[in-house]
Amino acid sequence: MPSPKPPLVVIAGPTASGKSALALALAQQIGGVIVNADSAQVYRDLRVLSAAPADEEMKQAEHRLYGVRDGALPCSAADWADMARREIADLHVSGRTPILVGGTGLYLRTLLDGIAPVPAIDPEVRARVRETLVEDNRLKLRTLDPEAAERLKPGDSARINRALEVILSTGRTLAEWQKERSGGIAYEVELKALILLPPRKWLYARCDERFAHMIDQGAVSEVERLIARKLNPNLPVMRAIGVREISAYLLRQSSLDEVIAAGQQATRRYAKRQYTWFAHQPPAEWPRFQEALDVDRLGDALALLRPKG
Repeated sequence: MPSPKPPLVVIAGPTASGKSALALALAQQIGGVIVNADSAQVYRDLRVLSAAPADEEMKQAEHRLYGVRDGALPCSAADWADMARREIADLHVSGRTPILVGGTGLYLRTLLDGIAPVPAIDPEVRARVRETLVEDNRLKLRTLDPEAAERLKPGDSARINRALEVILSTGRTLAEWQKERSGGIAYEVELKALILLPPRKWLYARCDERFAHMIDQGAVSEVERLIARKLNPNLPVMRAIGVREISAYLLRQSSLDEVIAAGQQATRRYAKRQYTWFAHQPPAEWPRFQEALDVDRLGDALALLRPKG
């Protein structure tokens, strides 16, 4: 019997693993609509550096939530999940299948499993925490939330600050709030998911090739336009891979060859972190496709997303 639940496809994995090509092939095959689940591709300011779909790809299938946010407005996981829920509901009403595609695990987890109902942080607490050195915040966190302090890396200022401001503002640890997740849609849909985990050597070579291609496609001009806006350097759009490296070139602090090498290394490191997350965090029943996803292998990967029977 057909499932009474509406369908939702998820294609996830590290950067440069072939997600976009696979999603496009599936969308053309089933008449689906590709919905972005990548935190960088949300921003219209990062079309080149985020490897957003090209115009030609956009013409081959409908795409949503790409370039919908101005870089001056940070997009949290909760913000994205709200947008994604609306798009998915709209597509289900029209009888089409949404295909979520991206490498931002937190986005996907927030949408599918829900989000902790943490109250709004007291603005004075937030300002005080963010004006304090991360080393001092970490020392305070050791007293108030030792488990979080132990788990978080010393240089992870964003997560240290977040954990500290939550307990200072609410009196409860972030871990305690996260036990009360709500708003997830995983049980409302018929989910078909696939994680791409290709051989690391192949993946890293693709990362190197991709960043060099970005330089050829106008990444330097893209960063130049960003710098001209004089945005807050702590905004996600300003911390995207490639922005800092290319900024150094524009300030004549490094050569273009040095920029490419640094950008390639940063991309490989990011892919490595994503690879580890997607290898262990998603449910074990989600299939992992571990081959190099070239044209000859697209059919094998697509077979894992087709209904059985």
